[in-house]
This record gives sequence, C-alpha cells and structure tokens, in this order.
Amino acid sequence: MLSRAMTAQCRAEILRTLRNRRFVIFALLMPALFYFIFTSVVGDAMQIGGIEWKAYYLMSMTVYGVLGSSITSLSSRLAAERASGYNRLLRITPLSSSVYVASKMVSTSVINAGIILFMFLLGSLFKGVVMSWEQWLFCGLWIWAGALPFMALGTLLGQLRNTDAVQVVSQLVYMGISILGGLWFPKQAMSPVLQRIMELMPSYRFGSGAWGLAAGHGVSGSSLLTLAVYAALFVVLSSYLNKRQDAI
Repeated sequence: MLSRAMTAQCRAEILRTLRNRRFVIFALLMPALFYFIFTSVVGDAMQIGGIEWKAYYLMSMTVYGVLGSSITSLSSRLAAERASGYNRLLRITPLSSSVYVASKMVSTSVINAGIILFMFLLGSLFKGVVMSWEQWLFCGLWIWAGALPFMALGTLLGQLRNTDAVQVVSQLVYMGISILGGLWFPKQAMSPVLQRIMELMPSYRFGSGAWGLAAGHGVSGSSLLTLAVYAALFVVLSSYLNKRQDAI
C-alpha cells in the first residue's frame, strides 16, 4: 500500500512539474541556450581547468539546470500547495506526511536525472564533447547526488510564510548562487574578492566536483564537507519552519 501511494504521488509530481512552463524555461531551455551561446562566443577548444571549454561549460550548465529544478520548481510547488490548503487536505487522507515529502524528493531526483541526460546528449551530439564513459557516468552521478543539499534549500524556501514572495526569493537565490558559484563565468574571470566569496558558496563546490571529474580528477574532500554542512543547515531550518507552520 505504501509503495503504491508513493508511486502514484511521484507520478503526479513529475507530471505537474513537466507541465509547468517555468520549469521548462529555467531548468531546460535557459541552460541549453546559455550553453550554445557561451561556447560559440568563447570558442569550443579553449582550455580551462584542464579541459576544453565546451566540456567545462557543459558541466556548469547541467548543474545550473539541476539547481533550477531543485530550488525554484520545488519551492514553488510546496508554497502553492500550502496556500491552496492541499497540505491540510492530505492530513485526512491515508497519505502520510513522510510519504508526501519523500515523493517530492524522489520525483525531483527523477526529473534531475532527465535534465542531466538531456544536457549531456546536447553536449555530445551537437558540440562534440568527448569523455570516457567513466567520466560521463561519474559526472552524471555527482550532479545527480550533489543536488540533495539544494533540494533541502528548495524545501526551506517553500516553507516561507509569504507564499507570494516564494517565487521571487527562490529565483533571486537561484540566480545569485549560480553567478557567485561560478556557473555562468569561471573562477578565473572573477576578481580576487569574488573568488574568495565563490569558494564559500555551495554552488561552487557543487560545480567544482563536476569540473574535476570531467578533467579526470576526483571530488575534493572540502567540497564534500561544505555541501554536507549546507545540507544539514538547510534541513534543520526547514524542519524548524515546518513545525512553526503546523503550529499556526
């Protein structure tokens, strides 16, 4: 019974997300468009971080798309459901709150896997990005698993009391950490001050893992630790806000 409820809820979440125009624009079309624009302007063969620019920026834009799904789409769905009273309605149904939250995470993970596959196919088929199958696999797995802290961030933003502001705040956070995390422009193009700020951003640590794996290196321990700390912080804050919302 639990697995059936979970499967049905995940299917519903995925269909709702794919029908959302904001998701299609920000998580699929914008990353793909930015990828083609910036690789065409800069040049595919330029080397950065030990790899060709077209491979480096493919990782950046794949991470960027996954962030859009994990932060803006997830937070918007949570806020809309809370505003419509959907959360309270669930309390009188057999669907438990844990299954509800788990279905959000699982469905977002499935969607993120689709974004990764979509972007990787674009880079390989239309830009001629060449990596070993191990590099493709490990880069994909890292981006897929590394999105968990940002799902927690999306859940946190979705708990904000002002539901009208959730979309604006989540979009600002999404764009802010993407730019400051070096996903739009590489670290080498930033000033020394911005580089120091960048190293503190979870988005930079997320991207640096993908860049390192694409270059044939591993993921640094500092990146893993930073993402783990941010994930714990977001989960704690989200749980706190959720309890406050239930108490009101």
